[in-house]
Amino acid sequence: MKKILFLLLLMPYFLLSQMPDISSVWLNNSNPYIGTIGNDNQKIKLKINISEQNKKNDQEYFVSGYSLVDNNYAKFEGKFTIIKYKDGKKDGFVYGDYELAEESKGKHSGIFSGKFVYHFKWNKKTEKIENPSIELTGNWKSYDGSLDFKTKLKNF
Repeated sequence: MKKILFLLLLMPYFLLSQMPDISSVWLNNSNPYIGTIGNDNQKIKLKINISEQNKKNDQEYFVSGYSLVDNNYAKFEGKFTIIKYKDGKKDGFVYGDYELAEESKGKHSGIFSGKFVYHFKWNKKTEKIENPSIELTGNWKSYDGSLDFKTKLKNF
């Protein structure tokens, strides 16, 4: 009986606990994510200018920015959704999905979607994150469905 009462008393704390706001992580210190797109491994840059935690779902982050492939510049809006968090003694991992929709400007605009992995090391002495890395792996598909490319991006 005492165990049940204890659990009932603690339940509101578990239900009301919130994921810390890590929206600044996706901004990548104002640096673009750099990677490749397509079979020819064409260079792509993806820059996130705005990142905000969803107030109703703390596992979700709304982002906006732009993508650049050759001379094709497109603004986008989308979201990062955290699916899983794995904490080791020194390393931490955050896993999730992303979807970024470019503004529609013809054949060379579409949607980025895929998985992300955020890896970091925790320094106990300084209580700071060190060596953060974010990798976005997925696809870009044009709105008209005529183009579909694999994408791979990393923060640098």
